[in-house]
Amino acid sequence: MVKKLFVLFEHASGYALFRVKEFEDIGMFLPQIEKATLNSVQFKSFINLIAFLPFKSGTNAIDNINSVSEGIVHDDLRAFIAANLPQNVKISKIILGVSDAKIGAVLQETFGFNCQFTDVVPEIIRGIRFHFHELVQGLSLSSLGSAECSLGRSYSRAKVKFNVNRADNMIIQSLSLLDQLDKDINTFSMRLKEWYSYHFPELSKIVSDNYIFAKVVNLIKDRKEFFGEENSETLEELVQDSSKAQAIINAAKSSMGMDISPIDLVNIGFLTSKVISLVEYRKQLMEYLQSRMHNIAPNLSALIGEVVGARLISHAGSLINLSKYPSSTVQILGAEKALFRALKKKGKTPKYGLIYHSTFIGRAGSKNKGKISRFLANKCSIASRIDCFAEEATTVFGQKLREQVEERLKFLDSGVLPKKNMDVMNEAIEEAAIEIKKRKKKAKKERKRKIAEIEAEEIEENEIKTEIKEEQEVSLEIEKDSFRANGDDNPKQKKKKKKNKSFNLSQSFIEEQIV
Repeated sequence: MVKKLFVLFEHASGYALFRVKEFEDIGMFLPQIEKATLNSVQFKSFINLIAFLPFKSGTNAIDNINSVSEGIVHDDLRAFIAANLPQNVKISKIILGVSDAKIGAVLQETFGFNCQFTDVVPEIIRGIRFHFHELVQGLSLSSLGSAECSLGRSYSRAKVKFNVNRADNMIIQSLSLLDQLDKDINTFSMRLKEWYSYHFPELSKIVSDNYIFAKVVNLIKDRKEFFGEENSETLEELVQDSSKAQAIINAAKSSMGMDISPIDLVNIGFLTSKVISLVEYRKQLMEYLQSRMHNIAPNLSALIGEVVGARLISHAGSLINLSKYPSSTVQILGAEKALFRALKKKGKTPKYGLIYHSTFIGRAGSKNKGKISRFLANKCSIASRIDCFAEEATTVFGQKLREQVEERLKFLDSGVLPKKNMDVMNEAIEEAAIEIKKRKKKAKKERKRKIAEIEAEEIEENEIKTEIKEEQEVSLEIEKDSFRANGDDNPKQKKKKKKNKSFNLSQSFIEEQIV
């Protein structure tokens, strides 16, 4: 009996189930589907719509699409497939084509029939997507487009909201920028040395540091005009070595370099300022990276350092991904090419990846590097999990893990037995509890202090308002006393009477004129 192929298509408007015409040889059927993909009439002859389940609302659509993307069978999808697949056919004779292997595996486990996502299925799904508005009655291209746009925005917005508090993105971006700055500073410094060496070739041999070299070039400029006690003192402050400063002055007097024009000096000055500003910005960025690492991954930073820890997070994609990795993966993280090359050629696999840049690997002997890297990867995995899932951030566990690595180094070198892991972790838990308790007390005191300051400010404001009110009352009493002394009990009433009198006079004058 020929197997029956059904295709599940997930769209922004709902789920659709199609039945593909029976075929014996898939190799003969695939070219026919490829040719018919762009022709709706031919494509309709190959497939039939079995059922279509529109989503009830936008929220329902987001729930279903989120479940599909995460490889979870939603209740709507389960009921839809159970109701529309034929019940009188053996499960072994049913093939369900799906677009994603993850959801296919879950459906196969749930219902028992075979799920397929290769061979002819991708071409059929491509054709369904292209002619979907013609295959389902009551749908138009405009309505499908608006449904896709609205669902896409909602799905992306939900993803961004889910990702809004993940500050490890800042670590990844700042580390990438730091690497780019290192390349740019090195390139500009090499260009500056080559350019200025035409005028003062001896300087690059005396001053090797790029930042100090740029500072010295910015100070010297034209070597023939660089003389005097003030310049020599400033130069000594820059290079922080009196003998080196004197060597620069002597070399400037007897240099073999060519003369330089003012225009060339101006352009060299621009490049010098650029190098200096880039180096200073790199220092600020490094401080920012260290502070972010101490806030986000304090234990990993305490264990392996801020830069290496940031590289591990960046390579894994996030702190959550790093915490999910086993220690064997953390050990070779960053050495994937060497690993696959070794597996392909059946050679020795690498012992370490990014963790090689830590100080522990360099301090270990050549025979013990693999052991230390394995031990260090284990501790890095523990530290990343504590940083990711702990409610209160603390560096106690990272410091204890670092001490364990130090003890392991001593054990491999001299044979001194380290402490048991259980004892170390119990100590870390106790110290962390004490530290968190102290921090909470400090935060409580700070909160009380702020409340007291706010209350004091409110009391002061009330006192000022009371004083102003009393002053106004006193001034009003003084005005009343002055009016009483002049014989006016109520000046406002008198004014009102005068106004009424003048109004009566004007009214009588008008009446006389009329008469």
